[in-house]
Amino acid sequence: MNEKLDFKSNLLIGSLLFGLFFGAGNLIFPVKMGQLAGVNTLTATIGFLMTGVGLPVLGVIASALSRSESLFDMARPVNKNYSIFFTCALYLTIGPLFAIPRTATVAFEVGVADFIGDDFLQVGLLIFSFIFFILTLYFSLRPGRILDWVGRYLTPAFLILLSVLIVATFINPMGEVGQFEPQGNYATRPLFTGLLDGYHTMDALASLAFAIVIISTIEKLGVHDPKRKAIETLKSGVICLIGMGVIYASLAYMGVTSLASVGSGANGGIILSMVGSHYFGFVGQILLAAIVFVACLKTAIGLITSCAQMFSEMFPRSISYNKYAITFTLVSFAIANFGLNAIIQLSVPVLMFLYPLAITLIILSLLTPIINKQKDIYRWTTGLTIIAAIFDFINALPDTVKENVVLTKMINFAKTLFPGFEYGFGWIVPAMIGFIIGLLIWKVRESRVN
Repeated sequence: MNEKLDFKSNLLIGSLLFGLFFGAGNLIFPVKMGQLAGVNTLTATIGFLMTGVGLPVLGVIASALSRSESLFDMARPVNKNYSIFFTCALYLTIGPLFAIPRTATVAFEVGVADFIGDDFLQVGLLIFSFIFFILTLYFSLRPGRILDWVGRYLTPAFLILLSVLIVATFINPMGEVGQFEPQGNYATRPLFTGLLDGYHTMDALASLAFAIVIISTIEKLGVHDPKRKAIETLKSGVICLIGMGVIYASLAYMGVTSLASVGSGANGGIILSMVGSHYFGFVGQILLAAIVFVACLKTAIGLITSCAQMFSEMFPRSISYNKYAITFTLVSFAIANFGLNAIIQLSVPVLMFLYPLAITLIILSLLTPIINKQKDIYRWTTGLTIIAAIFDFINALPDTVKENVVLTKMINFAKTLFPGFEYGFGWIVPAMIGFIIGLLIWKVRESRVN
């Protein structure tokens, strides 16, 4: 039995990790971050890489160490009801509520919006998203060779074209990094802002949902010991981390230098389209649009399939896989027509609530060899984290909503109670307190038994 993978196998697993995490939607956030961060792009990028790349890799390693068969199993030590809630909330977030609608809007912004007049953008998005989701549903209900074909040929083509675009930005820069001042929070706290920007990729959430794919692949290659699986996942994760890190950093550089030539864009999809047109003209823009469309379509099919399978397994007595797939497609279509900017804005409060819970679950799972899924530790850590995360959710709501007197008082209360709240990390101290309380209860119980 082979308990250690060779470099070729690690490279294979690393490529699989990259393919799972990096969708076309991941392109838009570092580009926009670069435009906003200006001279602080490097600092913001470091923060972005920590949550956009580091956390997802740790999520897969944590799943391997905790010997979890699914996200539901991973969160089960808290209790069954919480596990159901968290699993449903996470899958809906990386599925029909935000990530799947985003695939259609990114494809539209990059490939179609430039060819439509401003007065017809909404109608154009409606028609485009209808066609997009008809195709998505067709292949989701008839899973066949389309995903293999797209993954084998069109995703590499997408990466090749992206590489050409990235190389062009370094060989013939559109501007200088140091000529633009940072905006908003990027001026005062670029690292923390970059950390929160990494939430938008949703890859840390996705890592908890799709870790079983990586772990099962490693097992098929002959590795079964949990610690060894974690080590091999880490080795492969380094390969994925390097690949994604280089691309994210390059896209951030593309964003900040693009200001001098193409100007600012409302979102990363628009910026990417303008950069493609700047370097390669009409032909390059058409080719980029086609590749991004297919990459987004592949991602949407995979997410619809995964979400429908998960819900049909969790609730086998309710409705079938096909009905879930149809329902999720219809919901995604409706939300997509709010537009990319609206989807990003709507997702922020939800991500600010879910990410603290995901991060603490990852950390607790990484500590499995020490705490052995001790329920008191899981429950106290998660319970206090939820309280702080609710305040983070409220604080991330649109300004027009936060003007409510009650919400304003709650936010002011949180600022005094939770250190780091203004930076988006008010949950850290409560989580640590919960962990310590749970640990003490566990040790006291053990001492009484002995």
